[in-house]
Amino acid sequence: MQIKILAFLFLHCSYSCMHSFSSISSQHRLAPDESVCFQRRELNKILDIYGRMVSLGEWRDYAISVFGEVAVFSIYKGYGESPIYMVEKRPKLFRKNGKYSIIGVDGAILKRANDLDVILSFFSRKMIKLIKLS
Repeated sequence: MQIKILAFLFLHCSYSCMHSFSSISSQHRLAPDESVCFQRRELNKILDIYGRMVSLGEWRDYAISVFGEVAVFSIYKGYGESPIYMVEKRPKLFRKNGKYSIIGVDGAILKRANDLDVILSFFSRKMIKLIKLS
């Protein structure tokens, strides 16, 4: 079921946000009628980390939400709980604090940068600690 939903999101994002990605890269801002989506490359990186944490038994579920100016990848430790982490993409913050951020369960911003790899390194350190403890 999740594969079908993910495939739909890939197709929907690539179709509905194709114009917004070109305008983001050139101007780093959105027009009022454009929405933000994760690109396939970005989702592949996030899902790679997600898969590793699932195999370690730390995470169990995820959700992808697309709002007007924000795309959110929410990570859940259990089913039916609130997310323990949210990876947000906000292109409007490109020049200020960074367009990617990780938000914790309490709403605090744990890491923020313009490069997705820098953001995802936050989870790599957690994986190293989990492997050493196992």
